[in-house]
Amino acid sequence: MLSLSGRIAKRLTSSTAYSSLKDILTKELDGIREAGTWKTERVITTKQASVIKVAGTEDKILNFCANNYLGLSSHPQVVEAGKKALDSHGAGLSSVRFICGTTDLHMELEEKISKFHNREDTILYASCFDANAGFFETILTKDDAVLSDALNHASIIDGIRLCKARKYRYIHNDLEDLEEKLKESQDCRVRLIVTDGVFSMDGDVAKLDKIVQLADKYNSLVFIDECHATGFFGKTGRGTEEHFNIKVDVINSTLGKALGGAAGGYTTGKKELITLLRQRSRPYLFSNSLPPAVVASASKVFDLLMESNEIAERLSENVERFRSRMTEAGFTLSGDRCHPIASVMLGDARLSSAFADEMLNRGIYVIGFSYPVVPKGAARIRVQLSAAHSLAEVDRAIDAFIDIGKQLKVI
Repeated sequence: MLSLSGRIAKRLTSSTAYSSLKDILTKELDGIREAGTWKTERVITTKQASVIKVAGTEDKILNFCANNYLGLSSHPQVVEAGKKALDSHGAGLSSVRFICGTTDLHMELEEKISKFHNREDTILYASCFDANAGFFETILTKDDAVLSDALNHASIIDGIRLCKARKYRYIHNDLEDLEEKLKESQDCRVRLIVTDGVFSMDGDVAKLDKIVQLADKYNSLVFIDECHATGFFGKTGRGTEEHFNIKVDVINSTLGKALGGAAGGYTTGKKELITLLRQRSRPYLFSNSLPPAVVASASKVFDLLMESNEIAERLSENVERFRSRMTEAGFTLSGDRCHPIASVMLGDARLSSAFADEMLNRGIYVIGFSYPVVPKGAARIRVQLSAAHSLAEVDRAIDAFIDIGKQLKVI
């Protein structure tokens, strides 16, 4: 008689249902390879920083594709704060917040985030994906309307799908189309305009000043996702709001990019809104609390940001250097000139992949982006500058781009 493990193995190998699925999956995977959009995961063997080591290579490599905009992922004070929290509060809480998963560290971080954004209250999540997944379903009903930019992040799109509100998608950054949809939805109880503050693939900035004007005109609310803005965009790192010197109703953002790079997200806004999220937001109610070390590290990041703007100023210098020299060389860059996302537009998926491989051979770590991450025909290499890069490192990356660009007849 077969053992339990033997019966399981026989079930898996003899299953005609899985054989059929395997054929479908194999065909799909082959199609991805043939299209030139296969995504390979390179393995980093060091801490996240401007200089890293990658498995299979001998030399250290300059990293220009991390969301580590302020270089704080391995900042000594940030790391030390995490170590202390491990000793004082342990590895994890083994609980959701409302049972026994709330510590003094969580409360302190929520207070700091509220102070940083000048908001009444803040709620922490395991990620900003969870924050976006938990918001719309909780706040909006079938009597409401949500108006979403066509290029909003996948987490926003998925979050909106969960709610019962009437759904409108306006053309990316097209204010005329947004206004038409605001007119169409005037019979709704609540209308919420939803946009990324900065769009992650192109680094372009939402026309937030004009969006807020339309919201005021049509008695609507504004929600922005600030994952690629919080901590470094705007004069003191307060994001797209500060860039335009205006204020919106709701901000969702992440701790997993500029703010330490570990994990976690949040919603910050009015007290009543945050309180309702604590009572009904499913990702908050049914996901474990953020680990103490992550919370303490992020808390130290906010201390650093509120003490000085020196790091963000250093990032601005690097952004200006990269964008100026690359444009002069003949490359087409997307995005706002002030933003550290500087996508090098190439168009062709295979070209982007080959270009990125050549850059790695020169000791520069960048990644080619292609469909379905970006639209077909819009393949690019997304470069992300960091305050941790020296000007010499920025110049080295630019020189490699120019050499390979000429070699591959891009410029």
